[in-house]
Amino acid sequence: MSKYLIEIPHSSHKLECLRTARILLSTGSHFLTNAEWGCHDGEHKAWFIADVATKEEALMIVPPYYRHNTKVTLLTRFTLKEVEDELKQFTV
Repeated sequence: MSKYLIEIPHSSHKLECLRTARILLSTGSHFLTNAEWGCHDGEHKAWFIADVATKEEALMIVPPYYRHNTKVTLLTRFTLKEVEDELKQFTV
């Protein structure tokens, strides 16, 4: 499994914002009902993290209407050793 950050943007219009929240919350999806929202800070997006096999699988969690604007990002955690080993390639 891989970990993906899913970002679902929506209009800043108050009615659209509320409709989006209602749609996501009423899906029954554990991911969508536990999304984090930036609306109260002017960032009209919902975010959640999903452990799934592929980006396509992550996108399928999102209701169809929102998929075309949804951003799915593979998350990676680095260790200091990994970074230091990679940096050695750039040392002269």
